[in-house]
Amino acid sequence: MLIEENGMRVLTDPGSYTTAQNDVKNIDVVVITHEHPDHFHIESIKKILANNPNVPIITNTAVDALLKKENITYATVVEDGENQEIKGVKFSGHGTIHAEIHKEWPRVQNTGYMIGERLFYPGDAFHNPKVPVDLLVLPTGGPWVKISEAIDYAIEVAPKAYFSVHDGGLNERGLGFSRRVAPQILEKHGIKFIALEIDKETEI
Repeated sequence: MLIEENGMRVLTDPGSYTTAQNDVKNIDVVVITHEHPDHFHIESIKKILANNPNVPIITNTAVDALLKKENITYATVVEDGENQEIKGVKFSGHGTIHAEIHKEWPRVQNTGYMIGERLFYPGDAFHNPKVPVDLLVLPTGGPWVKISEAIDYAIEVAPKAYFSVHDGGLNERGLGFSRRVAPQILEKHGIKFIALEIDKETEI
């Protein structure tokens, strides 16, 4: 995602499933929630840094260690209960671990981030930040997600609105289902659904 908040451009989780991030310029900060390749792709990060030299990176200890192996040594570690302010925008960390894919599959460190005290992006976890959330970035697809759990999580967090992410692995039928069922339930709880389109800007 490329988020613009109070004039700041924030790029989140540049992973291997997309290439658009490789050409983006004028980024003010990069946020990385965890190390899985669909969220952390080192070749993309190198291209981002070439286009945006020394851009600040906010992440957790596990990702920072991987960055240092590539001689990227200036990331700021912001984890659960911590915060950092950049250009007047506050970034706070929430949560510690990736949702379970399977009991025999290793779980990695995952840190969700509140951006600008308005938008919460949990990464790959259903961690409740227990703070007011205007806009929730809600994972609705993937090997660790059940739509019922995603809906219950959104009800628990109780944002004013949400949009879906992590649903790129769904075909058109699956995507249509998740975008039909979840809004029908969540809008009864006063949570508005915002439909995003790939490669298009949406003002919220």
